[in-house]
Amino acid sequence: MIVSVASGKGGTGKTLVATSLTVSVENSQLLDCDVEEPNAFLFFPEMRLLDRRECSVTVPQIDEELCVHCGRCSDVCAFNALAVIPSRVVVFPELCHGCGGCLIACPEKAISEVPRRVGWISRARSGDHELVWGELEIGEARSTPLIRDVKRHAKGDTVIVDCPPGVSCSAVESVRDTDFCLLVAEPTPFGLPDLALALKMLERMSIPRGVLINKSGIGDREIYSYLEKRDVPVLMEIPMSREIAELYSRGVIFVERMRGWKERFVNLAERIRGMSG
Repeated sequence: MIVSVASGKGGTGKTLVATSLTVSVENSQLLDCDVEEPNAFLFFPEMRLLDRRECSVTVPQIDEELCVHCGRCSDVCAFNALAVIPSRVVVFPELCHGCGGCLIACPEKAISEVPRRVGWISRARSGDHELVWGELEIGEARSTPLIRDVKRHAKGDTVIVDCPPGVSCSAVESVRDTDFCLLVAEPTPFGLPDLALALKMLERMSIPRGVLINKSGIGDREIYSYLEKRDVPVLMEIPMSREIAELYSRGVIFVERMRGWKERFVNLAERIRGMSG
């Protein structure tokens, strides 16, 4: 079972939920796909790093001795990653999506592919839990190749995917092919519009879904009414709590310190397993 933990906006508590779910389920694996700001590993200070390697994509390389500057490569590139000027071909590797169209279009076979690093993949162990996370290179525009690489490490009976916030390409790639998506929302006027967008995304992707309300007790009841009308279940509520906030700020997973919460997350995992089919 692969469970993605997502949200329509940042700051709702995805990492709080993902790490709590991980430590509550035996032999689970945590994949941190929030590669622009991975922080789940910070909550496992006693982890043992297993390996760290580069993640690369392929980009075009031009052989100017063969190139006749016909412009077919730039014409076929939908992402404007190539520009042909009279003296040479300029490659913008940050814009390249690695589709290989330019290689096919080049009549002189003057284009080859070379690797370009876009980030790092780290893998660690903490007790009976494995952690995998990606770190995007500074200035890199696309995170999806790195997210796909992180998700290739998925293994075991229970895999938790900590997703980036929102409904952008990175969020879509993170929840893709997961068995269930747990959306974390806060019951405020700011939380509802973003939650609605996230639910529409999951509906389009036909992914089973449920909602965890974090910081319950603040805001209003509008989000509950909305979910009831959409027939989306609220699977758990975590109250607004100073103690939880203080533990989180110190990098402590609150279910390890507060009695009864680990059992609640075990029950949550079992309920998700039943809903994911």
